[in-house]
Amino acid sequence: MNANQVLFDIKGLKKNFGELEVLKGIDTTISKGEVVVVIGPSGSGKSTFIRCLNLLEQPAGGQINYKGEDITAKKFNVAGHREKVSMVFQQFNLFNNLSVLENVTISMKKVKKIGDAEANEKAMALLKRVGLEDKADAYPAQLSGGQKQRIAIVRAMALEPEVVLFDEPTSALDPEMVGEVLAVIQELAQEGVTMVVVTHEMGFAQKVGTRVLFMDEGIIAEEGTPKEIFENPQNERTKDFLSKVINVI
Repeated sequence: MNANQVLFDIKGLKKNFGELEVLKGIDTTISKGEVVVVIGPSGSGKSTFIRCLNLLEQPAGGQINYKGEDITAKKFNVAGHREKVSMVFQQFNLFNNLSVLENVTISMKKVKKIGDAEANEKAMALLKRVGLEDKADAYPAQLSGGQKQRIAIVRAMALEPEVVLFDEPTSALDPEMVGEVLAVIQELAQEGVTMVVVTHEMGFAQKVGTRVLFMDEGIIAEEGTPKEIFENPQNERTKDFLSKVINVI
């Protein structure tokens, strides 16, 4: 990939919570059109890593450049950055007092200053894409977990971001609902949406990822294509992890 396609250039990224060192020096890049899948054991720093990418966590050291600009610099426009880099959370984070339609349109109206009619039209088109246009007037409490997460994805896409970050988007779902959410993410991948996905769904990582980062103990222990990581891992920690989660070794 050309250098001008690099969106994130991450150098020596560190993060600690008190005396606990969670990220110990992350070096990687994320380029336009990539689906970077982040895997690894619990507590390895995966979620902290992607939360740093839109400054939900403030790095303790290192540098994160987005399109050549250091996002950790003082006076950096964090709100503007989050318009370009959206986040989908484990627990959906929908507004329970708002309808589905209102949940999707609120950011368009408040951030993009789009009028009601245009925002509603765009929201309905997005809801139709995920098969939930009939739920526009429903409230989150009336939805299944899978439906809530699809709405959360639609809300993230409403601002037409350049990158979407997914923090274990299926971890809070019942098993029968996982597929419907992964199908939406896979469709976005096929459309060329740049994504970073923290997941424990190894089949999804192999099928949809263009690159896999294996994290362990706060570092990227190994990275490569899905074929390289899942069929011929070089790092012993990668081999040990995969041997516990899938029969590939």
